[in-house]
Amino acid sequence: MTTIAYQHTIDSTAICAGVGVHSGERARLTLKPAAAGTGIVFQRVDVPREQGRIEARGDLVHDVTLGTKLRNEFGTTLSTVEHLLAAVYGLGVDNLVIEVDGPEVPIMDGSSELYADLIRQTGLRRQKSLRQFVRVLEPIVVEDGPKKAALMPVEDEGFYLDATIDFTTSAIGRQRKVMELTEKSFSRELAFARTFGFMSEIRQLHAMGLGQGASLENAIAVEDDKIVNPEGLRAKDEFVRHKLLDAVGDLSLIGHRVIGRYVSEQPGHSINNLLVRKLLKETDKWVMETAPVETASYQPEAMAACL
Repeated sequence: MTTIAYQHTIDSTAICAGVGVHSGERARLTLKPAAAGTGIVFQRVDVPREQGRIEARGDLVHDVTLGTKLRNEFGTTLSTVEHLLAAVYGLGVDNLVIEVDGPEVPIMDGSSELYADLIRQTGLRRQKSLRQFVRVLEPIVVEDGPKKAALMPVEDEGFYLDATIDFTTSAIGRQRKVMELTEKSFSRELAFARTFGFMSEIRQLHAMGLGQGASLENAIAVEDDKIVNPEGLRAKDEFVRHKLLDAVGDLSLIGHRVIGRYVSEQPGHSINNLLVRKLLKETDKWVMETAPVETASYQPEAMAACL
């Protein structure tokens, strides 16, 4: 593959709004270009400014029960960040400030598609600073019961994804997806894949006062061995594709782009964060490097219209 050597931010400010899947409350997002070296930073604008800054970092993950929640040193939290972060990483954005006026990132349609469209519409701006990559040198492995995840070294410059899920319901069954992650492959193979849940779990969440924004408009619902959504699936293996989408968002919390292979059995937010934290701790198993400038021949794809 061709490694993109330079950092990128978005070319102009972009705004969208939607409903939080758990709170059911409407939230507004403003994506703003950021200087090279900024990384991805959330800014809660509904709290005092000094308390509202939350960096997208794996060590700031506070809860992974119903998605990925971040919390800063002031106790300010932001929930359900993974789909937006997946779009940001998947489309090659290195530096970005994301203002949000509530405690939860909107669920939109349950995938990353609308966020990806928003980023494509603004376009990307190449910056003068070189990217830094985390190159995995030795296997980094975590296990939690039946869940397993690893980052493995590769011989080239790519980032590869390999995930397997196995559910007893025939609506899902056993699915595996293997791919190289690039801007094109993210857009074509992952961005559209929606989150999913079981009707029995959704009813329990509602009884607990959670999942107030969940609907067939933003999630795939499974009951027994059937898909409840009248439109059906966007792809036969949409379930494992969404698990990889979640993994891209969760692994983006490493803070740098990765050269390596992600392999997981029964992936989820909890095992992904364990993997990120182990990588950040085991600094002898990876090295930070920049790509040779001569490999950067980046040509942005044509901008797609925002839905």
